Amino acid sequence: MKPFLLIASHLLTLAVGFAAGVYWLPILIAPAAPTLQEVQASLPTAAWKATFRRDLKDSDALHWGEGVVSIGPQAISLAGKLAPGPDYKLYLSPAFVETEADFQRLKPQMLRVGDVKTFNNFIVPVPQDVDPARFNTVIVWCETFGQFITAAQYR
Repeated sequence: MKPFLLIASHLLTLAVGFAAGVYWLPILIAPAAPTLQEVQASLPTAAWKATFRRDLKDSDALHWGEGVVSIGPQAISLAGKLAPGPDYKLYLSPAFVETEADFQRLKPQMLRVGDVKTFNNFIVPVPQDVDPARFNTVIVWCETFGQFITAAQYR
């Protein structure tokens, strides 16, 4: 019985350590988040605004976003917060989605804009050949784990 308890306790400790690492590592290695003033400085070129909300279908306690997202021809910025996580990507979509299944179904029609590396505010440059007017929704997606984080419809 003692060897079983030792193995079980070590496996539990390993699982807890791994889970804590997945959660804390992105926070520890994240670059400094842009200040609210820096986010607001990117707003004059913003053509649209929308809101990330926590109450979307596939958002939960570990996968959420909240705040005002601004979309313009040069940058997409967030004045708000995202749940920390690894490998976040920002997508533009032609239709609003709020579930992983909808995201996977529409992914071929979406455009990946760039990486989201901060969790309190962000500014993601829009590539010159991208026209946000061709889309109506901005989405944050965790590429590594295939998790929906949040979305906002801006048109």
